[in-house]
Amino acid sequence: MLKTLFVILLFPVLMLAQEFNASVSVNMDQLNPGDREKLENFKSSIEDYINKNKFSGKSWDGEKILCNFNIIFTGSGDNNSYNAQLVVTSYRPIEGTKKDSPMMIILDNPWSFTYEKNQPMRINQAEIDPVTSMLDFYLYLMLGFDGDSWQKMGGTDYFKQAYDISLRGASSKYAASWSYSNAPYTKRGLLENILDERYTQFRSDYFNYHYNGLDLINNPKTYDIAIKNIIKLINDIDAVRERLDSRSVLLKVFFDAKYNEICDILKNYPDKTIFSTLKRIDPFHISKYTEMSGDN
Repeated sequence: MLKTLFVILLFPVLMLAQEFNASVSVNMDQLNPGDREKLENFKSSIEDYINKNKFSGKSWDGEKILCNFNIIFTGSGDNNSYNAQLVVTSYRPIEGTKKDSPMMIILDNPWSFTYEKNQPMRINQAEIDPVTSMLDFYLYLMLGFDGDSWQKMGGTDYFKQAYDISLRGASSKYAASWSYSNAPYTKRGLLENILDERYTQFRSDYFNYHYNGLDLINNPKTYDIAIKNIIKLINDIDAVRERLDSRSVLLKVFFDAKYNEICDILKNYPDKTIFSTLKRIDPFHISKYTEMSGDN
């Protein structure tokens, strides 16, 4: 009877479990003292919004997604308007270890919004809010990458929600923060890549990189399988790179997060030509691969 009562009492808690463990940092060095005073509770309000709400629409029984939002204010204007840069990072635990794998490290700029002191932050999917919609976009993106790492194509629904926000943002009065340009990173460009059928194989390899790669690599019995799956992702990208967008936002986001991890995994790999392959598919980090390959 006591056990049954415990389960009944615990069940609502499980159903209401939040998905994120977020930390927020705010840099206001470029703002005047008056603006800083108006933003006194901005950091805590964002942390509460992320950590105390549910976004997946499902019960969450896994570990909370560890993430950071680093907001650097670059200026202010009339009517409580602000400009900022946003650096977003998220992580996934590696099974059987105390280590985390970086899932994304994204610098988003510019972010323009209005904010009044002690302004309430509430989930509102019906319209674009200059602050919370930006947070929502990245939270769904994190859920998508996390889902894809545990199950093949497991993040699709979350990616679609992020894409919908990016489209509505671009047609709102806050369109400057959602612009679609030729810059190396754009929110809409990233989601268009993710949802493009040409990247289906990459997303399948992405799952195996994590679930049948990172999660197995620390076990001597499964090490060979893990390395095989990690190498397969690299070779599969190389095999189709001419058919993919040469400025692929998805591949840039992936390698910005993973290149150091990949180099650490492959530092003792006997076939150093793998780093020549990495140079072809990830030119943004060519100096690191050159260093790892031992080339002059």
